[in-house]
Amino acid sequence: MGADHPTVEQEHSERFIDMASRTNRLGILQKPDGYGKRVGDCGDTIELYLSVRGDRIQMVTFQIQGCLNTNACANTLAYLVEGRGIADSWQVTPENLVDYLETLPPDHVHCAELVVGAFYHALNDYSATRHESWQKTYPKR
Repeated sequence: MGADHPTVEQEHSERFIDMASRTNRLGILQKPDGYGKRVGDCGDTIELYLSVRGDRIQMVTFQIQGCLNTNACANTLAYLVEGRGIADSWQVTPENLVDYLETLPPDHVHCAELVVGAFYHALNDYSATRHESWQKTYPKR
């Protein structure tokens, strides 16, 4: 490519490229402990699933219909919260994702907001049903 068109490697940090290219967390978690879904104004959609053991997030998986930036943000969120306690995980903000990725384009900060919003929904879902685990056996409406 010419000087007018920088490559991905020239435009983005190693962290961004790593998180944007990961696919190991893509998928639906059967019987999640927490579930959250958000649809952004841009049309991107994320469904996020949590596995929680001993009040710690063991695993985050997700389904995305969206851009590379949303995938980078979702992988970053999983990286930042897996192994953390539920109470501590509420402290994660879109800015934490932006800071970690280093080169998320300013016009795609809404991707970080979308992912963190879905995560908060999943945390709420977990909190609402953890004391009433019988609810997990019934399908969500």
